Amino acid sequence: MQMTSSTLLLFFLIVLVTFSITSVEARKHQTKKSKPQKHQKGGNNTHDSHLPRPAPTPVPQYGSFSVLSFGAKGDGVSDDSKALIAAWKAACKVNGASVEIPSGFKFLIKPITLQGPCMPDLVLQLDGTLMAPPKVSSWSKSSLFQWINFKWVHNFTIQGTGVVDGQGSDWWTSSSSSSSIYYLQKKSNKHMPSFKPTALRFYSSYDVTIRDITIINSPQCHLKFDSSAGIKVDNITISSPENSPNTDGIHLQNTQNVEIHHSTIGCGDDCVSLQTGCSNVHVHHINCGPGHGISLGGLGKDRSVACVSNIIVNDITFQNTLSGVRIKTWQGGIGSVKNVSFSNIQVSNVKVPIMIDQYYCDKKSCKNQTGAVAISGVKYDQIIGTYSVQPVRLACSSDIPCTDVDLIDIQLKPSAGYQRFQHALCWNSYGKSQAPLVPSSIDYCLRRDENPVKRIAKLHDHQHLC
Repeated sequence: MQMTSSTLLLFFLIVLVTFSITSVEARKHQTKKSKPQKHQKGGNNTHDSHLPRPAPTPVPQYGSFSVLSFGAKGDGVSDDSKALIAAWKAACKVNGASVEIPSGFKFLIKPITLQGPCMPDLVLQLDGTLMAPPKVSSWSKSSLFQWINFKWVHNFTIQGTGVVDGQGSDWWTSSSSSSSIYYLQKKSNKHMPSFKPTALRFYSSYDVTIRDITIINSPQCHLKFDSSAGIKVDNITISSPENSPNTDGIHLQNTQNVEIHHSTIGCGDDCVSLQTGCSNVHVHHINCGPGHGISLGGLGKDRSVACVSNIIVNDITFQNTLSGVRIKTWQGGIGSVKNVSFSNIQVSNVKVPIMIDQYYCDKKSCKNQTGAVAISGVKYDQIIGTYSVQPVRLACSSDIPCTDVDLIDIQLKPSAGYQRFQHALCWNSYGKSQAPLVPSSIDYCLRRDENPVKRIAKLHDHQHLC
């Protein structure tokens, strides 16, 4: 009995010691397990690896947004319009950003609008080629006014060595045109839309610079600024065939404070065209030809008000153009053209180097109307070279004469083989002339104003509208 009690006591002691040791080891293990574990380099989360990952957003390099990063193919066949719009929207939010059109690629772009306002100093870096849809049938009716439209952009630059190709030949071949010094008659295919798109158009934009690029073969006008200001165009090339109808080089309307310089323009219409609402415009160091010259107008169509003032055109070379420097207005218009200077102009085989035409008509005949846009303060200085039709033609309105017209140092000789009108024509135009003058008929072309009070009163009636 005593032996049994001792045995039981020993058994309980052994169990108690064993339990105590086990508890201590368990606590040690728990303490070790609870310590924070360091993440191993390159470790993977098995659960996360099965989740779909979003496509990475293109990351710009130093504010550069390439259209290739936004899905553009650049093969000249695929439609890259959405990629250009996406790159524009991304860059628009970044100060000093650039949208990159890389060299070595051709991007087919359908009619689009690139809209601001954007952050300052946005640049379109054009080093590749932008191509318009080549077939007329691929253009929707709502897109006939312009191809690439810039709207509400401020402090913006387009620059680079690239090309804007309007691929306009399909638009031209549906029309045939023949022109003379007096009119341009057009015969249009019945399937041809009445409107044709401008290649690059700026609307309500300010402090815009265009430099170094090339614009070719627009369906109609190549570069247009409408209701804009603070425009600089430098060292660009514009080119389309001589027989491409209405393909003005640069067209300004309701636009002020403009400088266009050191550029080469050849097209099927005016190299530079200034319409109503233009003032403080300086055009200089331009090579123009082929084309219709540099023109103010046509102004006053359908008895509308036209206002153009403070225009300087100098250091221009014209070769094989319809006109040199020209002011053209429709009969019946109102408003004024004033303070205009044309100087240091070289002409070679130009049909009519100096022209004011207040009977402008773009078809075979137009209805005679009374009234005209008043023209005053126009200076022609150092216009030198050769002509093929007539040296000077100042056809002013019978109702409202041109006043304060200066002809200074005009030396124009007929081109080789041309012996047509060798006399200057001045109709109802008043001002003064100053030698040297060739041909000599220029010396007595302008009339001296004998009744200035009456004429000033007439001019004031029109000028106060502007």
